[in-house]
Amino acid sequence: MAHFYNDPAGDKPSTIGAQMRDFYYARDAITEVAKEQYFTQLASTTDMPKHYGKKIKRYIYVPLLDERNKNDEGIDATGVAIANGNLYGSSKDVGKIADKMPVLSESGQRVNRVGFTRKTLEGSMQQYGYFTEYSEDSMNFDTDDQLMQHINREMLKGANEISEALIQLDLLNNAGITKYAGKATQESEIDKTSLVSFQDLVNLTTDLDNNRTPKDTKINTGSVKIDTRTINAARLMYIGSEVKNTLRKMKDFFNNPAFVGVQHYADGTKPLRGEIGTIDEFRIIVVPEMMNWTAKGAAATASDGIHFSDGKANVYPMLVVGSESFTTIGFQSDAKSVKFKIIHKKPGPETASAADPYGKMGFMSIQWWYGFMVIRPERIALVKTAALV
Repeated sequence: MAHFYNDPAGDKPSTIGAQMRDFYYARDAITEVAKEQYFTQLASTTDMPKHYGKKIKRYIYVPLLDERNKNDEGIDATGVAIANGNLYGSSKDVGKIADKMPVLSESGQRVNRVGFTRKTLEGSMQQYGYFTEYSEDSMNFDTDDQLMQHINREMLKGANEISEALIQLDLLNNAGITKYAGKATQESEIDKTSLVSFQDLVNLTTDLDNNRTPKDTKINTGSVKIDTRTINAARLMYIGSEVKNTLRKMKDFFNNPAFVGVQHYADGTKPLRGEIGTIDEFRIIVVPEMMNWTAKGAAATASDGIHFSDGKANVYPMLVVGSESFTTIGFQSDAKSVKFKIIHKKPGPETASAADPYGKMGFMSIQWWYGFMVIRPERIALVKTAALV
């Protein structure tokens, strides 16, 4: 009689007898797609050398014609002391500017002296890390023969995702401009009427323009962040997926749709990762892992048509990050990206100790240094809004 394999997995045994295994694991395990990075690519990394502690300081010089440039060195064109030493500061008043111009007479004399101000910025580092353990038996008998490669990869992915979350937290907490949609003046007042409007975004553009926030955004590209791409004539605005519906329903001053989807971009305009469209002068980037302030708004119910939790409105950020507004701080990095240190010891004599006398357990750990220093907070803007369901 011929031998037939039949269908042992379907309760039809082979004619020769039971099979030891009636399944097959694909060699490459299916892994969750790595979460993409959005904020990391905006950051330059300042390297902290050895033997200088965990804090870093940096000077920033305030421009001459800036209200923040306050000093007692100023003398105007008539020889009279200027209160702040900066001519007319940030004023746009025609009358004030005309009277403060540094005019020189034929004899010159001791006039038009100005002063400058610098500020000291400070940032600090903190070390982060975690580890996992595994047994010798898992290496020998687990049905995924590439178990260690998968664990190593997921350890590194996790560290990258945590670094991304750290940057996002620091950006949200260090915005120099914070606005609230509608009539709200604080998070607890955000309700169904607190939906970001076209007027809100136009006002935000004005504030960013006045703060001299560049419209050219530099983005580091490539897995090792050695290439830089500049996005011209645009400011990038980062939102969570929950805010998309609100923006797509937004109307401009002429009651036309304010949102222009990427499908309507002119030829030659390449959408960025996560980009869904534009509104006014902002290119909108959806970040799947964008954080929010859950249940921090006013009382809300399902009939309000907004996202809410535990009977209160969720508050969602719309974040704009201008070029050269911040830097991350690394230790012994390449000044381009975070440097991860991985330690891996397999079960055996190397791991044997009083706690594990047979050396049956191995471990893998990852650690890195991270710090954040805001350079120009006025170039980081945040709008807090409710979001339509």
